[in-house]
Amino acid sequence: MLIDEIQAKVSESSASLRVIREEIAKAVIGQDKIISRLLIAILADGHVLIEGVPGLAKTLIVSSLAHSLQARFARIQFTPDLLPADITGTLIYNQKTGEFTPKKGPIFANFILADEINRAPSKVQSALLEAMQERQVTIGDVSEKLPDPFFVMATQNPIEQEGTYPLPEAQVDRFMFKLLIRYPNKEEERQILNLMVDPQPAGIQPVISPARIEELRRVMHSVHMEDRLMDYILDLVIATRHPERYPRLGQLKSLIQYGASPRAGIYLARGAKAHAFLEGRAYVIPDDVKAIAREVLRHRLIPSYEAEAEEILAEEIIGKILDEIEVP
Repeated sequence: MLIDEIQAKVSESSASLRVIREEIAKAVIGQDKIISRLLIAILADGHVLIEGVPGLAKTLIVSSLAHSLQARFARIQFTPDLLPADITGTLIYNQKTGEFTPKKGPIFANFILADEINRAPSKVQSALLEAMQERQVTIGDVSEKLPDPFFVMATQNPIEQEGTYPLPEAQVDRFMFKLLIRYPNKEEERQILNLMVDPQPAGIQPVISPARIEELRRVMHSVHMEDRLMDYILDLVIATRHPERYPRLGQLKSLIQYGASPRAGIYLARGAKAHAFLEGRAYVIPDDVKAIAREVLRHRLIPSYEAEAEEILAEEIIGKILDEIEVP
């Protein structure tokens, strides 16, 4: 397919996403970057982990997104007494037939908000994360496929650690992005006050159907990415594992305990295409990769004890890698 033909399809299709952003903006103030990253994750068929203090509209963002896409939304509040069956479902005995029938849990929705995922024990976290990976759930001896699209946004509170069960790195790696949600600035918070002091229904209109998401993904996958950009992505990922192989990065070796997994490269490539698509372009440029690199890498690069002792964060190491790896 010629680049002009791809560009025409991208321009037409990406217009749908701009309408979605406009609808969500009716209810959500000042979180444009978070909304953009969520749309990228949906296009790239990934999931998102959001870290932020309470009260920053995490639930509202996902419910508004689901409503604009005519999709089913479920919120699961993770607590220490939650059981895996509370998420996936269980078998119920039918007295009339004398048989057990499956009762599906809240996981059977298009958009899942896993609120404070680190408050539940590891076996409950694993039940959700297995569903994210396999896109199916087994209830009794029957495997049920999850709906498509299937998107999970999990949240964790960084300021409360008492009574929590931190996610192991191997499980965190299944999330495409780790997003850090910020406080609104003064002007944005004034808009929030104006909106909520005399609250009116947001009136978010359904814009596209879940089936349309698959069409948008097909167009997004046709976005052109040159081989040299693939090599650039590989250099970024390998530099998190073996920084000594690159000029001016050798000093990072003692600061990195574990580098990014192969999933990082996959999500960098998919995410860069989705970012270009969202911008209305039929081709990927290095800025598309850089725009999402921190969100893809920050939860996959594990700093060493030496880095922690020197109070050097993963964010700083990633910034150094982005600065030094040659851009094609």
